[in-house]
Amino acid sequence: MTDHRQRPRRRGQGELEVQVLSALHEAEGPATAGWVQERLGGDLAYTTVITILTRLLAKGAVTRERVGRSFAWTPASDEAGLAARRMRKVLDGERDREAVLASFVTTLSPDDERLLRELLGRPETERED
Repeated sequence: MTDHRQRPRRRGQGELEVQVLSALHEAEGPATAGWVQERLGGDLAYTTVITILTRLLAKGAVTRERVGRSFAWTPASDEAGLAARRMRKVLDGERDREAVLASFVTTLSPDDERLLRELLGRPETERED
């Protein structure tokens, strides 16, 4: 006889990291791992949340500060900065950067292409903001 009970869905690679970062972005300041665990519905083990936060720390996506015997965690950048970090990671993984960038630009909408040209036309000191 087969067991037809539903097993919990496996999360995709990086999905937990995205969920943890999203929770941290919702916090009004630095948040503890326990707060993140509660925010995600409590179905994750505390140790799993700590593992994800530690991985994010190694990737430079979060920072932490000691608060008593624990740590409080903060995203290292805003949502746009995190998206840019992911895009850069994909680009860094490719051998032919020129082809990837050319292909990317040709798929942009006219408005996005215009915006990109405006951004690239700014003085370098303005682009770092």
